[in-house]
Amino acid sequence: MSTSLRHQTVLLREAVEALEIKPAGTYVDGTFGGGGHTRAILEQLGPHGRLLALDRDPQAVALAHAIQDRRLRVMHHCFADLVNAIRQAGVAAEEGVDGVLLDIGVSSPQLDEGARGFSFRYDAPLDMRMDTTQGETAAQWLLRAGVQEITEVIRNYGEERFAFQIAKKIVAARGERPLTTTGELAALVRATVWPREPGQDAATRTFQALRIHINQELQQLALVLPEAMTVLKQGGRLVVISFHSLEDRIVKRFMRDQAAPDRLPRRLPLRAAELPKPELRLVGKPRRASAAEVAANPRARSAVMRVAEKLARAREAA
Repeated sequence: MSTSLRHQTVLLREAVEALEIKPAGTYVDGTFGGGGHTRAILEQLGPHGRLLALDRDPQAVALAHAIQDRRLRVMHHCFADLVNAIRQAGVAAEEGVDGVLLDIGVSSPQLDEGARGFSFRYDAPLDMRMDTTQGETAAQWLLRAGVQEITEVIRNYGEERFAFQIAKKIVAARGERPLTTTGELAALVRATVWPREPGQDAATRTFQALRIHINQELQQLALVLPEAMTVLKQGGRLVVISFHSLEDRIVKRFMRDQAAPDRLPRRLPLRAAELPKPELRLVGKPRRASAAEVAANPRARSAVMRVAEKLARAREAA
């Protein structure tokens, strides 16, 4: 079965509706993945609309290039480089875009293709890189990192209470033979800890943590949000779908802070018109996948979608 058919896009209708597509607008799908959101946006764009689809995964980019549509521009870019990607696509700084959609995290094709090394369900090379053209694999990092560094990654990104025990076992094991496959790592974790939740594999949290670290996912998310503020037009929409609490916390705090005016010293003599204005308006409440969608696609159960609208010119990104 093809990658596009295997991929089930989460919150597809809700996310595209939240963008409020203008037929002649310019939009960015910062995480092409399996292409569900991109195809749905193209269906609503008119002949003069434009869509820029980004992905750091070469396989996703190849899939995107298979879509024959002159309104679509596909680029091999990490979404954290949003401003540069938009400029390279020919969108002028003063022009801006009408909407940015970010579907954060690992995609179904990445998880389901065992050779990518994201999943403990397959015995494959321990890679975990979203962009296979650059960077360190999980196996390479585990071979050189110390106990403390491995502990911090597994604890902070996997919220694993037995992170120290796992890290010690990893360092001890590599003294005899380096961990090179997902099967070896999963077996080591299962022999060290037991699952915290019924039906959850003991290796789940460790694999999540290593994937997040290898791909710098939280750092990339923290970088792209202010970049989106820079490129959005006034009235443009920012739509973000996250899949675990660490991601959602970053998005929630950013949108909340941008939706609140800057705090000023008390009793500062300013007229109402001179008071600082918020730069975002929160649109609706956070959305979650319906029971029917979760039943059809269990990976949707943790998805949270947050939407905000640009109100004014963003502050200079730091």
